Amino acid sequence: MLTLERLRADHADALLAFERENRAYFARTVPDRGDAYFTPDGFAARHRALLDEQHARVCHFHVLLEDDVLIGRVNLMDAAGGTAELGYRVGERAAGRGVATAAVARMCRLAAAAYGLTSLTARTTLDNPGSMKVLARNGFLPVGETTLSGRPGVLYARRELTDTPPPAPGSGG
Repeated sequence: MLTLERLRADHADALLAFERENRAYFARTVPDRGDAYFTPDGFAARHRALLDEQHARVCHFHVLLEDDVLIGRVNLMDAAGGTAELGYRVGERAAGRGVATAAVARMCRLAAAAYGLTSLTARTTLDNPGSMKVLARNGFLPVGETTLSGRPGVLYARRELTDTPPPAPGSGG
């Protein structure tokens, strides 16, 4: 069963293990976090900084669990004025099973219901068609070009965010 949990201090060890295990996999389609991120001290400092941002309600960070095993992250960054930027990553072992699509759908509902957001944006690199499909399946539309650490990408938006997901493509709704 998939669950989203708000990021906590006690997630640090599992999150670092997840990031290390999937580093090469993620680097194929998203900018790498850099060597310092993966050191115990570097990761601990970054984790504390994320928790501080979350406490200030600037961001809302979540871990994605499947049967109590951390398999991904889903985050809302820079929340202000009813909008935030969605970011997510699902580990290689969970890829291709609809996990990211389901997690983003849950986060869209949570963004509206728990955080009072009315719209979301997201970015992905041009060489990440899987992420583009996840966003499209969740009602995000391409609205422009962007870059991620110098890599060309697409900016997406989902406006009129409600606590219910949009109809699935091909559902007639």
